Amino acid sequence: MATLYQDRSSNIAKTWLLMTSFLVVVIAIGWGISWYLNSPVILYVAVAFSLIMNVGAYWFSDKVVLSMTHAKPASREEFFDFYTISENLAITAGLPMPKLYVVNDPAPNAFATGRDEKHAVVAATTGLLSMLNKTELEGVIAHEMSHIKNRDMLVMTITVVLAGFIAILADMFIRMSFFGGGNRDSDSKAGVIVLVVGILAAILAPIAAQLIKLAVSRKREFLADASGALLTRYPQGLASALEKISSYNRPMQSASTATAHLFISNPFGPGALKGMSKLFMTHPPVEERIKALLD
Repeated sequence: MATLYQDRSSNIAKTWLLMTSFLVVVIAIGWGISWYLNSPVILYVAVAFSLIMNVGAYWFSDKVVLSMTHAKPASREEFFDFYTISENLAITAGLPMPKLYVVNDPAPNAFATGRDEKHAVVAATTGLLSMLNKTELEGVIAHEMSHIKNRDMLVMTITVVLAGFIAILADMFIRMSFFGGGNRDSDSKAGVIVLVVGILAAILAPIAAQLIKLAVSRKREFLADASGALLTRYPQGLASALEKISSYNRPMQSASTATAHLFISNPFGPGALKGMSKLFMTHPPVEERIKALLD
């Protein structure tokens, strides 16, 4: 039977495998497009643009997310349990005390953001703080602390950079192919085949990139669950919290696809992707997460 330690190691390995696959896809697409267009300058511009946009978003991620979710600073006096539990877990994890915020929303949820341990934020909804007991709240906060400890914001930023890069290159290739941007022999049979394959790859590549990005997000959730359980030494607390959170069927008032992957649970509600493949989910099914915690 797998232990939490084995699950944690497995999820780390799977995350890096996905990241490596992602990088290989980026390099292959970049090389193919630069070869067809015979213009490495375009490739360099695409890389620079993607990096600037996404690293900039990473640098200011905490401010952007807090603004989008309408989060407000949490005071010790008003949210005493939230504050003291977070302090204790930060000491246990060897982390600086993160800034605490509260989102006025009845839907139970929480998220962590920030570019590093010294600029981290943990936020919880009023619904979460009122629904969970102390043990369950400790499990949720430990999960969010684990995201900070595991530097998940950095990992997700890298995946966003790579996904954005692929989308830019694919769009550029399609536009220049139709408007005669390539200088290869597109009139020959081989040239036509290369062109058709290239266009198909350019159309499918952003979809594949998005699927890899979502897969990385799901693996980081499993990793944070396992790390959080190891931090509290009581996986039942997080498992019980996830069960309660999943029983709430309404979406968050400030739910957004741009921030959905940050939350401990899908902010659109458990039925948001009913009938759709797990490939398109930002979070693993709650049943699988609970089973992994309790097995």
